[in-house]
Amino acid sequence: MTSSMAATQLGFEPFVGTSPVELRSNWTEDDVQTVIYAAYRQVFGNEHLMQNERLTSAESLLRRGNITVRDFIRSLAQSELYRQKFFYSTPQVRFIELNFKHLLGRAPYDEAEIAYHVDLYTQEGYEAEINSYIDSLEYQENFGEAVVPHYRAFATQRGQKTVGFSRMFQLYRGYANSDRAQGKNKSAGLIGDLARNTASPVQTASFGRSLTGTGGGDRGQMYRVRFTQADRGRTPQIRRSVRDCLVPYDQLSPTLQRLNQRGSRVVNISLA
Repeated sequence: MTSSMAATQLGFEPFVGTSPVELRSNWTEDDVQTVIYAAYRQVFGNEHLMQNERLTSAESLLRRGNITVRDFIRSLAQSELYRQKFFYSTPQVRFIELNFKHLLGRAPYDEAEIAYHVDLYTQEGYEAEINSYIDSLEYQENFGEAVVPHYRAFATQRGQKTVGFSRMFQLYRGYANSDRAQGKNKSAGLIGDLARNTASPVQTASFGRSLTGTGGGDRGQMYRVRFTQADRGRTPQIRRSVRDCLVPYDQLSPTLQRLNQRGSRVVNISLA
């Protein structure tokens, strides 16, 4: 994860250090209300919904324990309301970008992922497109049956490509902004970068400043990467050791990739 200062500059500080919203056993009414609020906020791209727009029947099923949180997420994304906001008047590639963001908590990594979902929708339709995210192994491993999807691209994770961090900023424009308020529903935000297979620029939501504040990074600057050592499963691990390494700008991305491959978790990246 980036430093707290960078998180503040880039506008995702509210997600730093917050725990995922989960509906655990023996939940209370306050617990289920928190889950419902978080689910609407995530799936509908932070847009405020009127009371008469809410899916009260799905909420009732969740309260009675007849469906899981994952089923509730599916109900929201399969609803007519979701189609009206993100499907009917939205280009197909933009719709797919938002499905990645809303349902998997990340941006698409490459053009191949977009092409797969375009073909899937063309051949099998809307419901199959939505189900492909919610029924995926990636969804199950990250959210399971009880956790509300959340943005994962702001933190390093095993099996997640580092390019997802920069791509996410083309879809995320601040904690107080909504996906429909961005004015981008008429065009895809990542189509150019995906077609060229290039990394997307990382900029703040409000001022367009880059991560280092210089428009792309000081290539002579050294960065301190702090990470936890991977647990290789040989012995029970009581405490994870935290290590630091100094990395030049041009080696930052390869270093993060190697750490991810080894199963290490990056705790902080800061200027040395």
